[in-house]
Amino acid sequence: MAGSLKRYREKRDFSVTPEPSSRGEKIKGRLAFVVQKHWARRLHYDFRIELNGTMKSWAVPKGPSFDPHIKRMAMHVEDHPISYNTFEGEIPARQYGAGKVIIWDKGTWEPIGNAAKGYAAGHLKFHLYGHKLAGTWALVRMNKREGRQDPWLLIKEKDDYARADAEFSVVDERPDSVAAFDPPSLPDKSGTASKEAALQVATKSALPEKFTPQLATLVEQPPADAGEWSYELKFDGYRLLARVEGRSVQLWTRNGNDWTAQLSALATSVQDMKLPDGWYDGEIVVLGEDGLPSFQLLQQAFDGRHTNDIVYYLFDVAYCGGYDIRDAPLIERRKLLKSLFDGAADKLTGNIRFSDSFDVDPQDILASACRLGLEGMIGKRVDSPYTQRRSPDWIKLKCGQRQEFVIVGHTDPQGSRTGFGSLLLAVHDKDGRLRYAGNVGSGFDDSGLATLSSKLRALHIEEAPLEGPTGKHRKVHWVKPKLVAEISFSNWTAGGHVRHAVFRGLRTDKKPEAIVREKPALLAEDEPHETHRGPAGPAPGAEGGDTRAARGMAPTSRPSLLSSLRVTHPDRLVDKEHGTSKIEVLRYYALVAPLMMEHLKGRPVSLVRAPTGVGGELFFQKHLEQRAMEGIRSLPQAIDPDHPPYIEVAAPLGLLSAAQMNVLEFHAWNGTRTSPAKPDRFIFDLDPGSNVSWAAMQEAAMLVRGFLQEIGLQSLLKTSGGKGLHILVPLRRQHGWDTVKDFSHAIVTHLAQTLPERFSAKSGSRNRVGRIFLDYIRNGFGATTACAWSLRARPGMGVSVPVSWDELERLQSGSQWNISNIHARLDRGNAPWSDHSFMNQSVTPAMRALGFRPQEN
Repeated sequence: MAGSLKRYREKRDFSVTPEPSSRGEKIKGRLAFVVQKHWARRLHYDFRIELNGTMKSWAVPKGPSFDPHIKRMAMHVEDHPISYNTFEGEIPARQYGAGKVIIWDKGTWEPIGNAAKGYAAGHLKFHLYGHKLAGTWALVRMNKREGRQDPWLLIKEKDDYARADAEFSVVDERPDSVAAFDPPSLPDKSGTASKEAALQVATKSALPEKFTPQLATLVEQPPADAGEWSYELKFDGYRLLARVEGRSVQLWTRNGNDWTAQLSALATSVQDMKLPDGWYDGEIVVLGEDGLPSFQLLQQAFDGRHTNDIVYYLFDVAYCGGYDIRDAPLIERRKLLKSLFDGAADKLTGNIRFSDSFDVDPQDILASACRLGLEGMIGKRVDSPYTQRRSPDWIKLKCGQRQEFVIVGHTDPQGSRTGFGSLLLAVHDKDGRLRYAGNVGSGFDDSGLATLSSKLRALHIEEAPLEGPTGKHRKVHWVKPKLVAEISFSNWTAGGHVRHAVFRGLRTDKKPEAIVREKPALLAEDEPHETHRGPAGPAPGAEGGDTRAARGMAPTSRPSLLSSLRVTHPDRLVDKEHGTSKIEVLRYYALVAPLMMEHLKGRPVSLVRAPTGVGGELFFQKHLEQRAMEGIRSLPQAIDPDHPPYIEVAAPLGLLSAAQMNVLEFHAWNGTRTSPAKPDRFIFDLDPGSNVSWAAMQEAAMLVRGFLQEIGLQSLLKTSGGKGLHILVPLRRQHGWDTVKDFSHAIVTHLAQTLPERFSAKSGSRNRVGRIFLDYIRNGFGATTACAWSLRARPGMGVSVPVSWDELERLQSGSQWNISNIHARLDRGNAPWSDHSFMNQSVTPAMRALGFRPQEN
């Protein structure tokens, strides 16, 4: 063991480096693995597994991939001590591996077969149980090199955790450290419980006070990829959520109404289950004599307060035992939920039951459900996360047609009938206006007629609450649109009315304003299955929640935003020359959002859209159009009364919403929405003409900086992401836009007159042959400059990156960092601009030094 660490110790001076020198203690009964993200000379991922008392180590330049078709190069390096598993920090300059190290993933591993023999033979297969990495993997040696590093391949095996690289990139979507997390739990090998499996993709979390359920999308037929779906019966009941915390049980409707008092017996039954703290999702029904759910019996149970007959079918769990497990695949959440019923008395006949799923042909399930008189069935994608909104990952197929309508009136009864004749129904159109949708006169019994008549009389109004035609009825009694009825019917007429309608009951769990005509969606097989998952209760904020849930991926310290957006056409090439796809653009903006928001917050922006990608026509967008983008908002008209409202990226999700709409660049003002009349900075864009070398660009930037210092101004530097450099001068808000722009023009003019062989103060290619145009024009009111961390819409897709002045001489171009290599820069982040001592500097002394006189009053 000591001999195997000899190379490790020889390469390090432990009086200088903070890396551990001792072997460290083994975790009793378990084999550890760790992946450390290492910004050395080149960014790479150090993959280490415990074997024979040390950590066998491989350097993986591109990091792991969950795609079995992608084989990552892994260079075998010296063994490391077990104590290295907890190392996170900075290896000093001039030390071996100098650079920043974070613990990107950690956990335990389990060899398949004899690990020592597999390692010696160069073919090691194993299971990983980490915060990010899970499932079966393999390390395969390509060829053995005596005295040199051996090249191996790190390969994901095909299993339930495998995912196409175009669909999920763990290094992009989960970039952060997991050092603060507890070690992941091992799965229960007995197979009788699945809590550990679900917790592989969980974060420790307080139980939210409120919770919004996932809703299903109506479709016309089951999807073709039946093997990726499970199916449950569609209950004819009310959706109900149970919040369990200790001995406290609360029962909530889908709209956030507390029904605990109305369902006290049911709450007691949930309490008796002794479930772990959590949010549980299900449906309440009343079963008829035939054992099938009856919506009318459910209504009667509430009307008569005979709620002891109510049965609660649980079908999902989103929070459990102190963990948020919404990112766990459906199949794991349901295994966990089912395990909670193990040993519970009366599992089949009690009033708390597990909702079984069916692994048979969906057409057969639907046919059987319809023959039994059930409402239909629900299909759920087995690998999908729990998303708190309506999602295409959950679908509903109905027997016949059935939906909710708003009751807007009734007619008089005829013959021996009492109460009313028929109910007039309506739905909301796309503009939120109520439109007549037909009438229903069947499905009522005497008791129901009397009860509903009383409710209708209390809502009487004189005028119709509808827009447009109201039907050909002789005498109508209009009512306030407060009641929601569930109606089954044969079909819709061309005029938008229901035929052969039958009343099924009132829905007190649905809001009238939410009722629209349901139209079946088509499941586009070429679309991705990424869905929006909103916040749980009041938190987190508008920037969305956790990263898009990958099968078997546990969360990192900072969730990605991709779970908050449904991405269309993810494989479409944005940069054909370099093979960059749309999903890579969204991953990039999800990755840099925390850094980029520091530069966008509070600033009006212009968006540069590239509908046909890099090289195609570009469009500037300065205000919201008809299609809203979540996370982007309009600013008050008062900022510029003569211009449509400007826009702001109000939350990180706005970056992704815009990228989904083909936005590639984000350009920001030099002022903020809170003080729009006075800028807080001005900018010089150093734009080289033809025949200007990069060395000349570096010298020019230093000359501009030197002159600014001479007149008393400090400045910041960033790459443009293209050919040039940007120099930013932070300011105290003292002067108006025209004054600041005129002053920046005066600086440019002075430099161009002093050094005419280097600088031009005029735009146009003819004016800067062999020279650099100092662009000051973007300092006017409403003008914008590419924001720090913005991509650029040009081949290679460079990134505008903040740098320090000390780095200037080492820069190789204005597009040194691009969408492909940006990971190598993220360890620095915004640190080069962390000196805030001059962020509020006054420009007035500099104006006097240059002899510039402001024209303001």
